[in-house]
Amino acid sequence: MATETQRSTGRRRNPATRATILATAFDVVAELGYAGLTIEKVAARAGVGKQTIYRWWPNKGALVLDAVLERTAGSGPEGADGAPAELPDTGDLEADLIAVLVATVAEFADPDFDRALRGLTAAIIEDAELAGAYRERLDGPMRELKKRRLRRAQEVGQLDPDVDLDLAVDLVFAPVAQRWTERSGDLTPDGARAVVRHALRGLAAR
Repeated sequence: MATETQRSTGRRRNPATRATILATAFDVVAELGYAGLTIEKVAARAGVGKQTIYRWWPNKGALVLDAVLERTAGSGPEGADGAPAELPDTGDLEADLIAVLVATVAEFADPDFDRALRGLTAAIIEDAELAGAYRERLDGPMRELKKRRLRRAQEVGQLDPDVDLDLAVDLVFAPVAQRWTERSGDLTPDGARAVVRHALRGLAAR
């Protein structure tokens, strides 16, 4: 019985150990890039056995995805307390969308986050399973938050009621992501404001 109990306890995720592993993984990918990250390096820096990491994450792609999600825990689809988040809704749609995009630009400007996210993005292109996890855990929930905010704008007459909300999300948010991907010099707060203003001209209620 003692052996079975020990084996079961060993498989549980210790929150402190998990946090240490994810913070270390983020630091390693930010420093060395995705190609330079190995489970062995993360295990050594975190002071854990590599089997502990493999027991909780099947590969480095899954580990880096969780590390990025953990680092963005206050601004992603869940707030810092794990409760569902919402986009700002002050009644001023333009101001709310600008606030979100300007915050996104600032996040992209963080060198550590930039390198970690670029590594993860490259891995997603090559790994269909990782791409599915990314859609399920980050991109999909964030898209639903954006659509909910735009739907409320439709309900109060700020957006054309016939607008396809998925298309509207792409019109507002995709240009900033595209500029980040291309390392464009237009990835600035003023550029984000211009994207929102021009997108809303086409989406506004007639």
